Amino acid sequence: MLHRIRQMLIKEFLQMLRDPRMRVVIFGIPVIQMMIMAFALTTDVMNIRTALLDMDKTAASRELVSGFTSSGYFKISHNLDSMNEITPLLDHGDVRAVLHIPAGFSEEITAGRRAKVQMITDGTDNNSTAIVLGYANNVISTYGNKIMMERLNKKGITENPMHIKTIPRAWFNTNQESKYYFVPSLIAVMLFIFSLLLTSIGIVKEKEIGTIEQVMVTPIRRLEFILGKTVPYMITGYISMSIMLVVAFIVFGVHVKGSLFLLYLFAGVYLCGNMGLALIISASSSTQQQAMLTSFLILMPCVMLSGFMFPIHNMPHAVQWVTFLNPMRWFLQILRGIVMKDVGIASLWPAIAAQLILSISFITIASVRFKKTMA
Repeated sequence: MLHRIRQMLIKEFLQMLRDPRMRVVIFGIPVIQMMIMAFALTTDVMNIRTALLDMDKTAASRELVSGFTSSGYFKISHNLDSMNEITPLLDHGDVRAVLHIPAGFSEEITAGRRAKVQMITDGTDNNSTAIVLGYANNVISTYGNKIMMERLNKKGITENPMHIKTIPRAWFNTNQESKYYFVPSLIAVMLFIFSLLLTSIGIVKEKEIGTIEQVMVTPIRRLEFILGKTVPYMITGYISMSIMLVVAFIVFGVHVKGSLFLLYLFAGVYLCGNMGLALIISASSSTQQQAMLTSFLILMPCVMLSGFMFPIHNMPHAVQWVTFLNPMRWFLQILRGIVMKDVGIASLWPAIAAQLILSISFITIASVRFKKTMA
């Protein structure tokens, strides 16, 4: 048995790696795509192009504007003279926000009344809009607190009368940098995409070119054939994952805080499940085009429903139940827990159990559906 499996492994590695372009696809493309997507996918909103409509033009309004520009988030790119100039700028996308300081702003502050400032934003991207408004509220609150303290000082009060103070702290990502969230997640996405595509297409390719007939006339058993087909792709998956982890550390400064042994162990379980799913696809496909289309039909829902882009708890309850069948969902929880939180099996056992159940189920279904025939 071991001899037959070894010969299958040699055959698969030779077939997979003899083409230089295939080697680039297997080891280079996942890393390149991870880097491109890691640079592109970010929730950090910086250098927000902002138009300024200052109808007050006083020292107070200039001080407020200085608070916006010195925050590092806003960049005043246009100075406006009237409200009529706002709409064209937002329509053409020249600015993402407009700071409108009405006339009488300084007088309201001097009189001790509530002064009003308007922040107009481009609401086409609701996530970025919420972040922009949050930044603006922080700047305005800081300015308001400064004005209040100046008034209290004039009255001889040197202490802040407010006794409640919020001290925020992000436990696992202190500076709230999106790269620590997206880069590890992209490793899981790349592993899923390439393990599913390459494995499913690799088996169907043999059907098309007729080399599978040579396998049929051998005494190889069903389990040996499955192992011979999946183990090479698992090994290449491990190599790709190792390269991506090194690149994540060198380029983005993302390192594994937890156990590397646990990470590679459960990555193997994840890859096994992906291979089983790929074998199910290949068993039901007769051409490479069918296998590729079926893989893409599975890929997009799995990525979208994994918690990679959108929180699962925000999805409808019916969709949340569907995500239980998504292997990427559970591996993302394991990956983030080990890489970012340095937690172990005690904290991750629900995700680990779900991942094991899915992987065993996929491999079992694949072995049952596989028949050593031309069908």
